Amino acid sequence: MAEPLSDRSQRILEAIIEEHIATAQPIGSKTLTRFQAIRLSPASVRNVMAELEDLGFLHSPHTSAGRVPTEKAYRYYVDSLLRIDCLDRERRDQLEQHYHRRGLQMAELLREASRALSSVAHYTGLVMVPRLQSTVFRRIEFVRLSPRQVLAVFITQSGLIQNRLIETSEEFTAAELEQITNYLNRAMQGLSIREARALILAEMAQEKALYDRLLQRAFRLSAQALAEQGDDEVIIEGTSHLLDQPEFTDLERMKRIFRAFEQKSLLLSLLDRGLQAKGVQVIIGGEIECPELAGCSLITASYSGPRGTLGALGVIGPSRMPYSTLIPIVDYTAGMISRMLDEELE
Repeated sequence: MAEPLSDRSQRILEAIIEEHIATAQPIGSKTLTRFQAIRLSPASVRNVMAELEDLGFLHSPHTSAGRVPTEKAYRYYVDSLLRIDCLDRERRDQLEQHYHRRGLQMAELLREASRALSSVAHYTGLVMVPRLQSTVFRRIEFVRLSPRQVLAVFITQSGLIQNRLIETSEEFTAAELEQITNYLNRAMQGLSIREARALILAEMAQEKALYDRLLQRAFRLSAQALAEQGDDEVIIEGTSHLLDQPEFTDLERMKRIFRAFEQKSLLLSLLDRGLQAKGVQVIIGGEIECPELAGCSLITASYSGPRGTLGALGVIGPSRMPYSTLIPIVDYTAGMISRMLDEELE
């Protein structure tokens, strides 16, 4: 729980944060006295700033008289002081123009979402691709490439398409694969991949399967096709936008950030937090728990389909981000993707 601050301290802290967001410079007392909402002498402002520094909300980056907000200050600002802007018509149009083509496949839709976030927000856009095991099965096709090599093609209800190459221990004819395909599509229609996998394991133990050679082969083949794999993916767009931020002009720091972006498991764990929270979530600085992303913040929201939550998306940038502008952009994008998925899957 953040410390209660007086109205005067809140006004000064809010002014410092918003001016620092706009300028990326340390903020001094003389600057604040020009704000109409402050109406205090420079001496009074300095006293309040000193109190805020003692409480851990401000720090001095060098010998300058100016102060900059700490991560604690940004957390307090987001939780207690932030006034969210309404998303204006221009930004809504910018986001929507990325989706002028109907019938986009899931992968294309999510790639466009990442591009749209990055383009409109001017920060790095992240989108989690739905995990295959939690998506709803629509159809599977088995394509014979050689007697003991089969290509499995999944199509999920959300439009996600994934191919897996299977090396089999037995030979399959094209006719046998067609029979297996037809049986599995009847048996697994409308199930999640996780439910389909459980069904196959249960059916393999049934007496009927023990005496039916084709069923045995169908279940073995589909078990291989549906085996859990590291199919999680994060789509990243607009990493170059970080180069425009004065916090990231240091080459070594940028190298560390880009290395973090290569750790898909790290990014997935961050976006996972968006799956577990309602609405938009803001993760600030050290809350990311990754040294390479020190000084960064992430704004996330989940998107869904007819069967529930599918994934999360967001933007990442310096802790000095314009949260009041970015939060509605992330929220609107997540809602727009969810509406499009609902329409496509009706």
